[in-house]
Amino acid sequence: MTSDSKRPEQYVEMIRQSNLSIYDPIEIDDPDLWIPAPALEELLNAALTGISLARLPLRTRSKIVKEHVCQALGYPVPSTFKKCKPRFPGQFFSTYAQKSNNLQIWNEELVPTRRYVIIRIGDDDEITRVKVVTGDTLALLDTTSTLTQKYQARLIPGETKAELITDRDTNLLRPLVRSPVNFSSIVNPADYPQPGQLLPIRDVFERLQPLVGEYFADPGHDQERNRGAGLHRLVCQHLGYPNYRDNGQFPDVRHQLLEVKLQTSSTVDLGLVCPDSVEALDVPQIESQQVRHCDVRYALFYAVIDTKNVTLTHLFLTTGENFFMRFPRFQGKVLNRKLQIPLPTDFFDR
Repeated sequence: MTSDSKRPEQYVEMIRQSNLSIYDPIEIDDPDLWIPAPALEELLNAALTGISLARLPLRTRSKIVKEHVCQALGYPVPSTFKKCKPRFPGQFFSTYAQKSNNLQIWNEELVPTRRYVIIRIGDDDEITRVKVVTGDTLALLDTTSTLTQKYQARLIPGETKAELITDRDTNLLRPLVRSPVNFSSIVNPADYPQPGQLLPIRDVFERLQPLVGEYFADPGHDQERNRGAGLHRLVCQHLGYPNYRDNGQFPDVRHQLLEVKLQTSSTVDLGLVCPDSVEALDVPQIESQQVRHCDVRYALFYAVIDTKNVTLTHLFLTTGENFFMRFPRFQGKVLNRKLQIPLPTDFFDR
């Protein structure tokens, strides 16, 4: 069950009653017809897991997968599938069936807000798992620097060890925050934010500030993702959650609309989404308000690494809206016709 109040099956029924096709656009803030990513993943896992694609040619396999996806979501199966991008414009996603961990995306760039439905096929040619991620999440996995455009900024630490760059949330988020909030009964910081459970940015700062000076064991120079996980665990603990959870989605602590970044150099990699973007974030509305990317809070921790430990030396906290007030932006462009993104071995287990 997703953290949204609507059961996944209710979206399917509403879509079925609407008589819409997969090509009819739906606004991301439509409370009845737009399927949030966790509900989409739950529906597709339930419907597709166990389906055999054995002995099917690649083109036929792709068609069969799309037919099953239509049926799972309540859409009529079209007589032919249009060659459009994305393949399912109505819910803004494309499907990718994977037997290997090398995701290949041909002749197009990653789109930050587009959903990518990645379908795992086992050695016996049966579907074993479905994962739904957005383009900005996939961008973080790109180690070949072949994306056409990635946003970057520069972080220069000052004498102040902890900086609250803006002490107020965005105008949209401000009426939605509450203080105090007790998270002792909330076990999953990766859940969607809920009414009455969103801390003000100042409270987030006060809870994270004691992390400056703390350290954790360094997993190794080639273990950037595990280093990030070590920091995320500490962040969840200091925010007051009884458990740690990171499902690889943006933002990291989704329950608090908080993105966490570990910095060991001055270059801040931001992926495909600009922090001050006013595009809608793929989360359900909070008290009838649709959260945007610029409403997300960013916690940047600067750190130094010795032979054993990662030590946190600075904390910076800001909203996406005011991100570039402190961190000047720059960006580069690299062109390539095909993106090859290596998926982590635990990608489908998160």
